[in-house]
Amino acid sequence: MENYSMIIKLLVWQSLAAMALCQSPGFDFFYFVQQWPGAYCDTSRGCCNPTSGKPPSDFGIHGLWPNYNSGGYPSNCDSSNPFDPSQIQDLLSQLQTQWPSLTCPSSDGTSFWTHEWNKHGTCSESVLTEHAYFAAALNLKSQANTLASLTNAGITPNNSFYNLSDVLAAIKQGTGHDAYVQCNTDENGNSQLYQIYICVDTTGANFIECPVAPNQNCPSSIEFPSF
Repeated sequence: MENYSMIIKLLVWQSLAAMALCQSPGFDFFYFVQQWPGAYCDTSRGCCNPTSGKPPSDFGIHGLWPNYNSGGYPSNCDSSNPFDPSQIQDLLSQLQTQWPSLTCPSSDGTSFWTHEWNKHGTCSESVLTEHAYFAAALNLKSQANTLASLTNAGITPNNSFYNLSDVLAAIKQGTGHDAYVQCNTDENGNSQLYQIYICVDTTGANFIECPVAPNQNCPSSIEFPSF
């Protein structure tokens, strides 16, 4: 009888462990990454407006990227579930303005979204379907409202230079959490505000403090170029 009870307990434990494994998202958090189009374009590489027209003068989404607390990240997790444009038709107009592609030659953005889903989105399938993945990124952009937070702090895209610490403080004022900034270099060699990283929990819905910081390369004073 005692052995039978132990077997039952073992089976229950194994079942619970299997359920926990199935429910595990397979990653620890997301980086939600936005990019400033003025900085993307103001380099020797240049840029091309999408076929849908010039996007608004606002931060665009670069991606929603699953990451590990160790600093690594999963990628290209499920080749059997490639990007399917039909799944996001109701989001298309929002994606064209909020998640545009500025690469040359001009495109409708499909190749950009395909890359982001296949490389990053498929690694979040345990919690987000393709539609939910793109909808989550759009919702996060609305929540962050980054340009408004910077503007409210007197930081505007007018080719002026601002203290990096003031930029970070303004973004934190808007989200309640620390953010990280990456810079690129314009044709004159000036460091300019390029990308903003904010961390998100595994549901893809809530901003959190970053378990690990992304690489940062900005000096103490950075340019905020116009677009």
